Formats: sequence, structure tokens, C-alpha cells
Amino acid sequence: MLPHRTELRALFALTVVLLVASAAIGPADWLTWCLEVSWVVVALPLLVLTRRAFPMTPLVYRLMFAHAVILIIGGHYTYAQVPLGRWFADWLDLSRNHYDRLGHLAQGFVPAIFARELLLRTSPLRSGGWLFSTSAAFCLAFSAFFEMIEWWAALIYGSDATAYLATQGDVWDTQWDMFLCLVGALTSLTLLSRAHDRQLARLGLN
Repeated sequence: MLPHRTELRALFALTVVLLVASAAIGPADWLTWCLEVSWVVVALPLLVLTRRAFPMTPLVYRLMFAHAVILIIGGHYTYAQVPLGRWFADWLDLSRNHYDRLGHLAQGFVPAIFARELLLRTSPLRSGGWLFSTSAAFCLAFSAFFEMIEWWAALIYGSDATAYLATQGDVWDTQWDMFLCLVGALTSLTLLSRAHDRQLARLGLN
């Protein structure tokens, strides 16, 4: 296994390379690219600046890298046109590109462990039902806030924000997005909490 510091540098470098490449090659829709990758552009320097004062576990950094990749790819192609999603749509005879569903699943899966770590390290909560439910509730609340951001984008940019919304004609798209975020959060907390606790203990962060 790579030393933690070396791994972090590699993840940082890969993220920057993907960001630059996604812009240099030419996104399908520049507005969508800016709105999607803005989360990565803001989070990356924040993680670097807080690395010494408030280091996170390797699990959190790895999950954030995976989420960044999903956002960058979705921003580059637009979620309705990501080739992987189109391939699955053709293969399974689906009526829409489901890559955006993956994005919203990750919107719960990744922040759930991030929220769990923040709560464990900055609040009286400890492993158990309250920590589990509060971490999941954080993700669901953020998902609802994200849907409001999409709404505001539609009001400000009008039809130019169509690719960013990625509803693909589904009238229940907002509900699906929040539901999948919750599913992602519950799955992440169920599968990764013990591994997360072990990393916290190993690094003396709990």
C-alpha cells in the first residue's frame, strides 16, 4: 500500500489532470461543465489547505476522488450524454441515460462517510444509531439543497440549463435524485462504517 502522503499527492495530481483534460478537450456544454466541476474546484484547495490542521482518513480522500471523477465526466459530456450511460441504455433497452442516477447515488455514498467523520471528531456522537441516522439525514438535506440549486440555475439560465438539469423528460427526476442519494448514504454507512472506525483508530483521529 502506498504511504498516505504519497497516495494523497497521486490523487490530487490525477484530479488536476482530469480537470485540465476535461476542459482542454472541450466539454459538450460549457455551462454544465462549470456548474458540475465547480464542486471539485472549490473542494480541492480546501482539502489541501486543511490537510495539516484537520487531516481526513484515507477512506474519505479516496471516496472524494471517486466522486470528483464522476462529476468531471458528467460535466464534460453532460449527464444525458455520457458514453457509459448510453452504452448501458442501449444494452438494457433503457429509455434514458442513467449516468445521472449514478451521480446522485454517489451524492449520498461519499458525503455520508465525510459527514460521519466530521460528527465523530467534532460532536459528542459516537458509533451507533444516532450517528448513522444523522449522517444519512445530512446527505438527504444536502440533496434537497442541490435540487434547489438546479431550480435556481433553471430560473437564471433558462433553456441554457437544460443539460445541467438532466431530467431527460422524467417528471419524477427530482424525487429519484433524492431517493438515490438516500440509498447511497444508507449503503455507504452500512458497508463502510467499520472500516472507517478502524482507520480513525489507527490514525488516532477518533
